[in-house]
This record gives sequence, structure tokens and C-alpha cells, in this order.
Amino acid sequence: MKNIALHGLAIGEDSKKYVDQIIDRLTNEGCTISVTKEFLERNSELLGEKHNVVEEVDSSFDAVFSLGGDGTFLESLLKVGKSEVPILGVNMGRLGFLASIAKEFIKESLFLLFKGSYTIEKRSLLSLESNTDLFDGKPYALNECAILRKDTSSMIMIKCYINGDYLNTYWADGLMVATPTGSTGYSLSCGGPLMMPDAKDFVITPVSPHNLNVRPLIVSDDSELTFKIETRNRSFLVSLDSRSETIENDVELKISKASFNAKIIRIEGNNFPDTIRNKLGWGFDKRN
Repeated sequence: MKNIALHGLAIGEDSKKYVDQIIDRLTNEGCTISVTKEFLERNSELLGEKHNVVEEVDSSFDAVFSLGGDGTFLESLLKVGKSEVPILGVNMGRLGFLASIAKEFIKESLFLLFKGSYTIEKRSLLSLESNTDLFDGKPYALNECAILRKDTSSMIMIKCYINGDYLNTYWADGLMVATPTGSTGYSLSCGGPLMMPDAKDFVITPVSPHNLNVRPLIVSDDSELTFKIETRNRSFLVSLDSRSETIENDVELKISKASFNAKIIRIEGNNFPDTIRNKLGWGFDKRN
């Protein structure tokens, strides 16, 4: 692991020393360090002009270090795209499901990384297709694709088909399709189930449905989901993770599993059960 790219948010004063620790360790390991254009613009004084600057991260890189929270991790994934370069998430934000390495443990984590004590997890992505160009040629998501009402208090009507077969018409504030990775995010807050990261499924989760007997539905990730939407104001919102676009009613949407994966570097001793226990407070007796 010799060619490393760094991407991140604006680094606060209390976190600058951790970035220095990362750069020092990579330098000592003889790594070639590059930074994304955005990371440099956000931290020009901290980074200076001593690193290569890249727009995208191609297959010549061995890894990307994402320095921030989960939102920064999703930005890093857009930089990686179809090249499937593994991403190491360092949590300099708040919750950190994806950016699971606490900044206070950077030294220990990098020691294990260069010792070879890590695994690379493959995570499924969603691919969005439509009869119009969307999301600047990057119509994919790691967490979820959501269809939401916009600029109206009225519910929207979403007709859903699975592999061409009619499933249901949802009257709701919206609907999302979430991956196993995304099951810990927006879908969870709307009553969706948690799924293990290696599950071969997606979950369809309604957002504030009109019919209370409509519940989240788990479907195989080899399914093709088609959606036809009707709204009173003739437009609605579609989001892919943290990105969103306004779309007209006559646009048909198809969601399926992407042909490529996201790859996450998981340091030894840091696993998904540990993450959900720590982040969601499972197993803690609040009576004490």
C-alpha cells in the first residue's frame, strides 16, 4: 500500500494534529501522498503545496483515506467511482458508521494497517436509471435512493413494480430503497430493519405512509425496481445519499444493484456488531 489519496472536510484546530500523524506515518512508510482538490482548498494552510493534487481517484491508487464523518466518506466514494479503490474512514465528525476509526486511535490503526491486520469489505451499491440524465453521470448510492415530496404538504403517489410485476401504490411523504449499509441510516429512522452488511438484499421503506399497515419490505438485491410517481405540483425530489435533484412527474425511475462495489478497509478488531453496539447504545443498562 504505497499510493494513497487523502480526502476530507475542513479540519478543525483540535483535529489538525491527527492529520499530521497520518501524513507523518505515510511518509515514514515511503508512501506517495496525493490530496483531492477539495481537501486542499478546505485546508490549504495545513497541507501546503507539497502533495500531488487529483480531481478523481483512479485504479492507480491503493487506498483513499476519508478524513471526516460519514458524509465525507460518501464524498470519497464519489471520487473513487467505478475504480473500486478501498476507502479507510477516519471519524473526525460525529456518529461515524462508515468512518469507523476514531481519530484518537489513528496511530494504532495505521500500525495494524501496515502490519496487514485488516480486511476489505465489499458493500453493494444502488444504481439509478431514468429516461433523463441525472446526478452528473454518477447515479449510484451506497446508502439509499429516496423519492420524496417537494414544495407541497400533500402526499405523493408512488407506483412500485418488482421485475415488472406490480407491487403496491404508496401514498406517503416518500419512499426509499436502502442497501444493507444504508439500513443504519435514513431507513432505520423510518422504521426499517437493520441488515448485516453482507446481506444480499435491499429494503423498500416508506416515509410516513398514509396506510399504517404498509411496512418496510426486504427484497433480493438482484431485483429491478421500477417507480412511477404522481404529485400535485408535477415535481418531486430524488436523492442519492447526500445528493438530490428535482424531477418532473413524467420521469420513470429504475433502481437495481450496481455493477461495481464500494470497498471499505476494516481494521482488525473493528467490526459491524461492535459498531452498532457502540453507536446505537445496544447492551447498555441505562438504569445505572
